[in-house]
Formats: sequence, structure tokens, C-alpha cells
Amino acid sequence: MDAEKTAPFELGRGEDACLLLHGFTGSPWDVRPLGEALAARGLYVRAIQLPGHGSTPEAMLSVDHRDWERAAAHALLALRDYRRTFVAGLSMGALLALRLAADYPERVHGLALVAPAVRFKGPRMWLLKRLRHYRLLERVKPWIHKTGTDVSDPAVLAEAPILPAFPSARLQDMWELQDMAMNVLPRVRCPALVAVAEQDHVVDPEGGQVLARGLIASPQVRFISLKDGFHIIPRDKGGPLLASEVGSFFDQLRGDGSPPVSRSHPTPARSGSG
Repeated sequence: MDAEKTAPFELGRGEDACLLLHGFTGSPWDVRPLGEALAARGLYVRAIQLPGHGSTPEAMLSVDHRDWERAAAHALLALRDYRRTFVAGLSMGALLALRLAADYPERVHGLALVAPAVRFKGPRMWLLKRLRHYRLLERVKPWIHKTGTDVSDPAVLAEAPILPAFPSARLQDMWELQDMAMNVLPRVRCPALVAVAEQDHVVDPEGGQVLARGLIASPQVRFISLKDGFHIIPRDKGGPLLASEVGSFFDQLRGDGSPPVSRSHPTPARSGSG
């Protein structure tokens, strides 16, 4: 992977901050357009690179979900001097964001959960998760090879940094994070926006609806479903609409008035074509 492309970044300045968390086998490159849009709205934005990511397949051998959780928590606590702190996570990053909101309610003032990896798409992945305690996949296929990423825009796909392989053992960590995220949902007490891509080939978009309904303690939940683009929404055709929706949502929470105290029902908002 191109180390320059996949490096962590910091953008913008302001009294409020946003922590950006990328997804499994991804990198900060995946979320940079969202970071740029939020910085343009007056937020300080920091995107971290999760341990083992953004370099070589072998780097993924020595990490697990606990390393990713610790890195996310450390990054959040480093933003303690800002007036308000928001967390936006893509895919696995959305699961980590939920954990942060549940564990540090006084630190996280709003969430943007983008293509949350609540459950993978397809019966094969469902079966593998059901049989995960036997670790059959690790014995039969210790490495999973990748040839691309889930982006519909061919120009973006051509320049995307791609980790060519990852240890199948790390799927165990993904499944642990999926279970963790569903368990902590009732403890999340900040407003949340959940965004899914209808054409996602990696995670089941319906999982986003399940997640939104499970945020029973959140005072405000907004659900949007994007017609354009695939899983890596910030980099794809639905990215501009996503950035607008997330930016407006955070702007509302940054206003002088307090966020709504009564729960709003998740309502779909579809992107237009083009």
C-alpha cells in the first residue's frame, strides 16, 4: 500500500473536533473526503490509522480487535480539550465509534455511523460466523486475498490503495466487534446518524436499520439510505451527499440550542441519481 495515501491526517481548526475511524483492512484514505468537508465547516478533524492497517498483510498478524479499540479510545481522549467531540466511523470504524460513545458518554457528543459493519452480506459469511468457534476458515484458508475495494466509481477505484491480503484469523476480531456493537447499543446516549449504501456488496444495508432501531437511549437518530455508490461511501458517488448530511447533522449539534431530548424515528433519505 502507498504509505503516503494511507497515512493518518489532521485537517481544519475550531472549538469542536471530529475523530474519523476507517474500516477493516482500509485506511484514512477511505474517509478523507468526509474529513475535508467537515474541516471546511469549521471542525478540527483527525483521522487515525488503526494498528496493523495501511501497510502490509503481515502487519495484520500481530494485532486484534483489542488493539483497534485501544487506539480509538486513545485518539478520543487526546481530543479532551475541545468543546464538543464527534466521532464518524466507516464500516468497522462505525462499530468502534459505538464502543466509544458507550464507554465515554461525556466525551462523544454525536456519531456518524457510515455503512456500519453490523453483519456481512451473503449466506457464506453468515455460516462462517456461526461456525467461528471451530476456526475452520483459519485452517483451510489462512490468508484471504483481495483484488479491489467496493467502489463503483472507476476513477476512484483505479487510485485506491488496496491491502492485497489479510489473515483470515482477523475475521474473528470483526465478529467480536459486531457482537460488541450490538451489546453496547442501549448504552449509547448521544445523537446518531446512520448512513447505508443500497448497493453495498460488503455489509448488509439492513444491518444499518437494525442498528438505528437499537439506539433506544439516543435522543435523536437519523437514518439515510444512499442509492448511489457502494461500500466505501465517502469516496464513492454518494460521498458528497453523505458529507452534506453528516456536516448538517453535526452543525445542528454544535448550535447554541441543546439537541432534541425526545427520540425521533429513523427516516430514510435517498440520494438522487448522478
